[in-house]
Amino acid sequence: MEDVAAVILAAGKGTRMKSDRPKVLHEVCGRSMVEQVIHTAGEAGCRRCIVITGFKGQDVRNAICEPVEFVDQAEQMGTGHAVLQTEPLLDGAREQYVLVICGDTPLLRAETLQGLIDACCRHHASASVLTAVMENPNGYGRIIRDAGGAMKSIVEQKDGNPDELAVHEVNTGTYCFEVRALFEALHQVKNDNVQGEYYLTDVFSILIREGQTVIPVEAKSPEETLGVNSRRQLSEADHVLRRRKIFELMDSGVSVIDPDHTYIGQDVKIGQDSILYPGCILEGSTVIGKHCIIGPNTHVCDFRCGNFCRLESVYAHNCSMGDRNEAGPFVHLRPQTQIGNDVKIGNFVEIKNSVIGDHSKLPHLIYCGDADMGSRVNMGCGSVTVNFDGNRKHRTKIGDHAFIGCNTNLVAPVAIGQRAFTAAGSTITRDVPENALAVGRSRQKNIENWVQKDTYKE
Repeated sequence: MEDVAAVILAAGKGTRMKSDRPKVLHEVCGRSMVEQVIHTAGEAGCRRCIVITGFKGQDVRNAICEPVEFVDQAEQMGTGHAVLQTEPLLDGAREQYVLVICGDTPLLRAETLQGLIDACCRHHASASVLTAVMENPNGYGRIIRDAGGAMKSIVEQKDGNPDELAVHEVNTGTYCFEVRALFEALHQVKNDNVQGEYYLTDVFSILIREGQTVIPVEAKSPEETLGVNSRRQLSEADHVLRRRKIFELMDSGVSVIDPDHTYIGQDVKIGQDSILYPGCILEGSTVIGKHCIIGPNTHVCDFRCGNFCRLESVYAHNCSMGDRNEAGPFVHLRPQTQIGNDVKIGNFVEIKNSVIGDHSKLPHLIYCGDADMGSRVNMGCGSVTVNFDGNRKHRTKIGDHAFIGCNTNLVAPVAIGQRAFTAAGSTITRDVPENALAVGRSRQKNIENWVQKDTYKE
């Protein structure tokens, strides 16, 4: 395939979204719409991408993490005017063809764009137009073909006669152009219309009038060509992409018990024979290993999980765990937490910025923050690493095989030696040597007859 650049139209406000944010920054399946389009263009073979910004352009630029180039359309004067702003970047460049896509069409598939590009390149055409056959074409420009199937023109809804409006094949707004032909035609486009704008679609009538080849390419699925202009359409697009992702995972050997109530971002990876239960939300760059059971009601983001793990009602973000771990229910794993292998984390446990060694146990009702825990440590119910002195955070170190008694407060900075014990109910403020028992509590004193007979009345 020839070298192809992509131009993404992302300058519009999107008034029907009823939002302060640019329309293209609204997310579908874990990505902003414009990043989804950029990603798909890359998969289709475009090694260079130019994004045209306008409304809140700096917000759009700040939000895009992909390596793209930007052009600003300071004044919104139509799609033709927008594409014309890219001429300084494409004139004389190595790319012979350019793919033009709207930034609000996140459902397009890479193979569809590849077919559009291939048709233009293979036939040495000046342009190819992605079309779709719509059951209800109302509002779309119609594709008018001649008897041989070649494209004659694009007729807008407001300009069509009854025979033309009876056509169900429509213009989707996605095109491939030969760069030289595109800009030569764009310089001929006029703005003598009701809107006073320069329309990109006027290029096709110019090319066809000059006898140049314009090829219509019908999309296999009309659904993927739909643009997003409202919150309802955003929700529908999100649903479509999530179903695609779930079916892709199922085809690779992942079981999803209830696809309608499972939400998986597009960059998430899950190993074979893992099972997802309802209520799971997996986002960001999350990676789940093989033979894991996730959920129900587990929410993870940018989380790395090894093999043979089980997580139930867990919220984990920006952290990781190894193999054969069990966590939940009602567990919070916070950023910079690293869980080893064969670790048990029980109900109502929160771990933050800590390293947990292999075979250790944090069974229930525990806060472990800023700690370095060795292997085979047992942390009793109600134990807390007291890591904040009101000004700074301090770390706690717990050696291998240590036993932390129930309701122990470890006041950092403090170190518990290997095989050391703390007595239940202790507040530990000094280091505990290896093999020692630390008791940090006052001696019990019973005051007899403290409760007087008249304290409680029948």
